[in-house]
Amino acid sequence: MTGQILVTGGAGYIGSHMVRILAQNGHNPVVFDNLSTGHREFVPATVPFIEGDLRSTSDIGAVFRNHKITGVIHFAAALVVPESVANPHKYYDNNFYGSLTLLTKMFEYGVYKLVFSSTATVYGNASTISVTEDTPTVPISPYGNTKLFVEHMISDLSRATELRYATLRYFNVAGCHLEWGIGTKTRDTSFLIPSVMQVACGEKQMVTVFGDDYDTPDGTCIRDYISVVDLCEAHLLAYKALDGNGQNQVFNIGTGHGLSVMEIIRHAEKVTGKSIRYEFARRRPGDVEQIYANPEKAKQLLGWASHTSTTEMLRSAWEWQKKLSGQSTDFR
Repeated sequence: MTGQILVTGGAGYIGSHMVRILAQNGHNPVVFDNLSTGHREFVPATVPFIEGDLRSTSDIGAVFRNHKITGVIHFAAALVVPESVANPHKYYDNNFYGSLTLLTKMFEYGVYKLVFSSTATVYGNASTISVTEDTPTVPISPYGNTKLFVEHMISDLSRATELRYATLRYFNVAGCHLEWGIGTKTRDTSFLIPSVMQVACGEKQMVTVFGDDYDTPDGTCIRDYISVVDLCEAHLLAYKALDGNGQNQVFNIGTGHGLSVMEIIRHAEKVTGKSIRYEFARRRPGDVEQIYANPEKAKQLLGWASHTSTTEMLRSAWEWQKKLSGQSTDFR
């Protein structure tokens, strides 16, 4: 058996896209997921799937014992900022302790190659809007804290072991691949673009816009929205760089420009041809005012750049939502 790449959270939205990109590029993925937010049907039948809890040494140990794992792409995490504020214990237990258990088993079985899926929320309310990898990390939510703690743990362990890693800090992910039949599938989502598409499809009455009094041109938060396919291609390139004995690195993955909540809503109206109803509400705890990536390092060292336009990204999200709603769609 040739070497296999373990994808934690591989039945989730991003992970399931990653699995297909790995397979298309000649790699052999193995999926580990507890299915708390993932979906078994998102994993191709040809890909080994193990349901288990990352915090369980027996569950994750069995994966390494029964498969020839040579590297790991680690997506598995709880990731809703407001929930992390309300229930921080869940986030430290799942995100930090789960990652520690994973790394412990990696070392036990001699696996020292890791791509870690982090987040731009580690920057908090950065002093600069366009953040580089050297921008100070000052998270303002337990979610951001747990991701940063895992980053520190990986860095510390790499200095004491043979671990080689790439950490990818990415921004708001959206869209899907129109040929693969996978996407976001949570009806009660807190994420903007799926919520907007649910309103356009008639599945939801209106979008809640949290905060209209930020210091931005239209008063709403500004984010960097990145295509899920572009994001997974960045993970693949980061993994290949480690294959080539690349140095341990942190990369920002984003488009390099920001869009406000209201700009997304207006753009979605053009893509869908529908009027998107919305209402303003108070700011949510833990939300950052505005932030977007400076992805120059990824461009220079990985040869990566985002190539999916906002229109293409929103169109794929729209087609996916129509499929979920049983409406006519271009989805294959």
